[in-house]
Amino acid sequence: MQLLIKIYALMPAELYLLRHGQTRFNAERRLQGQCNSSLTALGERQAYAMGVTLKQHIRDIQQWQVVSSPLGRALQTAERVCAGLGISSEHIRTDARIQEVGLGQWEQCHIDEILASQPQLQQQPDWYLKAPQGEEFAAIRLRLNHWLAELHANDRLIVISHGLTGMILRALLLQLPYEEIWQLERPQDAFYYYRHGDLKKLNVAPDLLELTAHQ
Repeated sequence: MQLLIKIYALMPAELYLLRHGQTRFNAERRLQGQCNSSLTALGERQAYAMGVTLKQHIRDIQQWQVVSSPLGRALQTAERVCAGLGISSEHIRTDARIQEVGLGQWEQCHIDEILASQPQLQQQPDWYLKAPQGEEFAAIRLRLNHWLAELHANDRLIVISHGLTGMILRALLLQLPYEEIWQLERPQDAFYYYRHGDLKKLNVAPDLLELTAHQ
């Protein structure tokens, strides 16, 4: 399945791509989609640690913008990332096009219960998109492509998004086939740096997570 409407490998913008920290629903193995649950204590530490790690890689933070999904868990993460960077959360702007995939009637449901009631889903890597009244892949791809198409050559963005949306966004940037999207990781203690068609994973040091437990 063709994913792209634009060759993003030629895009000179620089992007750091983050997923929000662990939430209460993540810990409970419940689907969130476009509903929300707040960060756990671990999630807050993860977000702060990502900010501190970013600070080690960014020379001049004034040249960068923080862009977040408008969903509460992403904004909460963005605020902690800004704290780790040592900048005001007033720098955060939001864009609904990078919010999480809508999961329809499955939002707030326990993953294990969904898979137990419909065991055939376990053989479908993209089973999330089978949710009744959920957002269709074409619509997700369209909004992300529109967002990417508006980026400028000198844009330097720290992007706080979500698990599924983040996977699809990285697949668009790397021009991956549809089937490979669902093999991508969705870390909450690591993030990605993208430029000129190259993607690099940056891990948060475990000892940094321990240290930020007391922040």
